[in-house]
Amino acid sequence: MKGSSLSARGGYLELFESGELLKRADALEAKLEKCDLCPRKCGVDRKSGRPGYCGIGGLPRVASINLHAWEEPPISGTGGSGTIFFSGCTLRCIFCQNYPISQLGVGRDMSVEELACGMLDLQRRGAHNINLVTSTHQMPAVVRALLSAAKQGLEIPLVYNSSGYESLETLRLLDGIIDIYLPDIKYSDPGVAGKLSGAPDYVARNREALLQMWKQAGPIRTDSEGIAGGGMIVRHLVLPDDLAGTRDCLAFLVDSLGPQVWVSLMNQYFPAHKGPSSPPLDRKTTEEEYEAAFAVMSELGIDNGFVQQT
Repeated sequence: MKGSSLSARGGYLELFESGELLKRADALEAKLEKCDLCPRKCGVDRKSGRPGYCGIGGLPRVASINLHAWEEPPISGTGGSGTIFFSGCTLRCIFCQNYPISQLGVGRDMSVEELACGMLDLQRRGAHNINLVTSTHQMPAVVRALLSAAKQGLEIPLVYNSSGYESLETLRLLDGIIDIYLPDIKYSDPGVAGKLSGAPDYVARNREALLQMWKQAGPIRTDSEGIAGGGMIVRHLVLPDDLAGTRDCLAFLVDSLGPQVWVSLMNQYFPAHKGPSSPPLDRKTTEEEYEAAFAVMSELGIDNGFVQQT
């Protein structure tokens, strides 16, 4: 096995051994009958196969399962992060760079056992973790697969890679299952969130979710090789014309979580999906805009985290 992929063990193993993981799987699956897994609370009976607001029915739908070397260093490490990209999404971001997966449903339906086998294969290939990318609406299947995979020897940590648009009830069912939270803080203005992502309640739901994730996981914790075994990193994508409201977003993190919070300040926006026809999203973020965002991060005393080259 490559790297130090087994230097940390997933916290879900304790829940598996006690029988609590099965109870959580049952509770999550019950939510599918009148789906309220995310803040949309669309109420669709997804267990019958009907798609919810997210576009997904009762079976897990996955776009790709592979090692990924380009996440934040504590996540990717030397062996790579075992990413599972789930199809569908609870948001409708007009600039989404993965919109064929998130909004057009690209991917394939698979059984819970196939998903478990995918997790085990990633561990065999040396992944440091299982990275669940946009999995909020598919967590019943994920936890059911986790039960099977843990029985067969899965033990690396779980990463919850999320838009940050979450239900507190769902997050509480994930307490102790998720080791590393990797959420976004996308916006500070509800009006912008409504216009760009179809979720005017994003700011309120996101901020209460971040507090819950922090309560569960706390600051990132790494081993001697810098590989994360637990904790939380918050991502913030700098948008043109400061549409994201960077200062307010970062100030919320410092005021609510403390300056020890780890922040990944991202500079990878480019026009995609409907962005090219939606000024100012029809252009990349400028070097000056990103440097201004970095200056805010420094001013607020956020010393832990990651920045990208301009």
